[in-house]
Amino acid sequence: MEAKMIQFDDSKKQFYLHTKNTTYAMGVFQDELLVHLYWGKRLHHGMENPYEKEMGRRDYTPWDYPSFYSSDVFPLEFSTYGSADLRRPAFHANYKDGSSITKLFYKDHVITQGKEKLTGLPATYCEPGDSVQTLVIRLHDELKNIDVFLSYTVFEELDAITRSVKVVNHGERMKIDTIMSAMVDFYGMEDSDVIHLDGAWARERMITRTRVVKGNQNVESRCGASSHMHNPFIAICDKNATEKSGNVYGLNLVYSGNFTAGIELSSHNCGRTYIGINPFQFKWVLEEGESFQTPEAVLVYSSEGIGGMSRIYHKLYRTRLCRGKYRDLGRFVLINNWEATYFDFDEDKIVEIAKKASEIGIDTMVLDDGWFSVRNDDTCGLGDWYENKTKLPNGLEGLSKRINDLGMHFGLWFEPEMVSPGSNLYKKHPDWILHTPGRKPTIGRFQYILDLSRKDVCDYIIEFLSGILARANLEYVKWDMNRYMTEVGSALLPPERQCEVMHRYMLGLYYVLETITSRFPNVLFEGCAGGGGRFDAGMLHYMPQIWTSDDSDAVERMEIQYGTSLVYPYSAMGAHVSACPNHQVGRTTPFNKRCNVAMPGQFGFELDLNKCTEGEIEIAKEAIAQYRELQEVFHKGECYRLRSPFESNLAAIEFVSEDRQTVVLSIESKKATPNAVDEYIRLEGLDASALYQCGDDIYGGDYLMYKGTHFKNNIEHNSVLQIYKKVL
Repeated sequence: MEAKMIQFDDSKKQFYLHTKNTTYAMGVFQDELLVHLYWGKRLHHGMENPYEKEMGRRDYTPWDYPSFYSSDVFPLEFSTYGSADLRRPAFHANYKDGSSITKLFYKDHVITQGKEKLTGLPATYCEPGDSVQTLVIRLHDELKNIDVFLSYTVFEELDAITRSVKVVNHGERMKIDTIMSAMVDFYGMEDSDVIHLDGAWARERMITRTRVVKGNQNVESRCGASSHMHNPFIAICDKNATEKSGNVYGLNLVYSGNFTAGIELSSHNCGRTYIGINPFQFKWVLEEGESFQTPEAVLVYSSEGIGGMSRIYHKLYRTRLCRGKYRDLGRFVLINNWEATYFDFDEDKIVEIAKKASEIGIDTMVLDDGWFSVRNDDTCGLGDWYENKTKLPNGLEGLSKRINDLGMHFGLWFEPEMVSPGSNLYKKHPDWILHTPGRKPTIGRFQYILDLSRKDVCDYIIEFLSGILARANLEYVKWDMNRYMTEVGSALLPPERQCEVMHRYMLGLYYVLETITSRFPNVLFEGCAGGGGRFDAGMLHYMPQIWTSDDSDAVERMEIQYGTSLVYPYSAMGAHVSACPNHQVGRTTPFNKRCNVAMPGQFGFELDLNKCTEGEIEIAKEAIAQYRELQEVFHKGECYRLRSPFESNLAAIEFVSEDRQTVVLSIESKKATPNAVDEYIRLEGLDASALYQCGDDIYGGDYLMYKGTHFKNNIEHNSVLQIYKKVL
């Protein structure tokens, strides 16, 4: 298949990477320096002399003689520390002779069809027939004899470009201090905004938008996980960009550990965006002949505002990041016993919850924490993965059979990466935890973290999980992780490699996940890390859904799910109906609102249905039936955010099916407003000339988009789910 996604103009030494709507361009200046030229709307013609304005020497900037150009003012493609570029580098290393200067010059390149896997790391992928090409540019430092390979993959139809970096050391021992997965330099960024997602436990992925100012603005994680506090994502946009219009540039890292992402605006108004592994407490030793591979960064440009960017990420991640049996299948409607029972349960109590659930159409019963060892609270038991026979006298097999006899699937909670101090596992292998000699390890949730940088620890986790999954007829696993890293060190690594532990941990985790999900392809895995503490693209490669937040309150979830959708599709969001008063915030909301807020995600329940009223049971039954009818629209359709709960009293989200025949509109209010003016919510993505039926009413597509649908804003917790069918 001859494709023109990636073009190289040999006479001008220019690269052009084209998606259906985007062009990303680079050039080789003076046959040596790789310079960034352009990223934005698709170009149909090349550039004659793109260096003219940038190549001039500026006052008080160092320059390369006799060329008289300064890389400090050039928009570079991959900067290094130690030369004329004084800005934040994409690469910084220390060498055996004590120097830390790297100078990388263009050597050669290769263009291939398709996309190679990243060794040991999650990444996007292509399938046969996809319009995908990859460019690999080799940069070389002759003095230090290292090669740096910059990889760019173009997903033409999906409108995305991915980037990663590989360093190969052909010389003496070196130590990498900083290596970004992607860096993009822009001119004219002084009139722009930067968007990121911040928060904390139970209020993850809140949207923060600020002006780009001189200096460095960045978000990061230093706790060993992508974290509740920040997400590995940043977007730069026009200051007046909206959901529907304006230029937006998104960078997202396919990684679940420490990261940094930001923008540095120089004194010459060049904005340098970057994303990659956090340099904090990271040093990687490369001996001669060794290599290092960075995680992948996914770059998305949209001229159709923030919503346009989100829809590109959603489709790419749903179809070319998530994998396996459940990527495209409708998934389980589950009930989880955690908020119904916490640790206080036995086999009969779980079966009673399951019986009621099966009567209303729920198909999966999930047993959460507390089923193993002496685990009657969160102070003990982790690491000893055998059934608590007081609670489960017939073991997991016996409980699984009783659940299956109800016509339901059986699922189970694990926290495989952790160990309790009093467990038999810890007593037998105290050196298996992350620790440093002579330091007392701190406790988080009464547990330590197993050292997944060690293969023996990874293999232990694989074997105990495989044994349970093989014998208990499990079809769903909730994989939890409930604390951050402290006293980070490994008993097996030498002193000079101790700053490799956190990244080696992630490589170990990915090895475990790849092995387990490959061995058990029929099991649906859901990620969790104290809720949304590891809600990232790295985990989605192994688990197609993630528990969005431990906060299940419907009002809080309006913001949490809205913010999450900036990057991640609703098909990835675990969302449950829980009891009221809500266990996290104490709020009481109507049952139908709780159902409607949870329904666009991976729908489920987190309560004891035996304690619900008859009216609530009927609402739940109808919601489950409606969810099954609309699941494909929610999870495979296009998502339009029409009203932000961060900026108004409402959250309005619209979903348009792949075939454009069905439209679902979800409108939720937070509180009643006295003497309120009624709202009109304008839909998007419709056929203006078509007719759409909602109930007994028929509307023109133009009317729905230009006038909008009516919503009363003076009703407490008003909740509306409207379904439109295209009729003409």
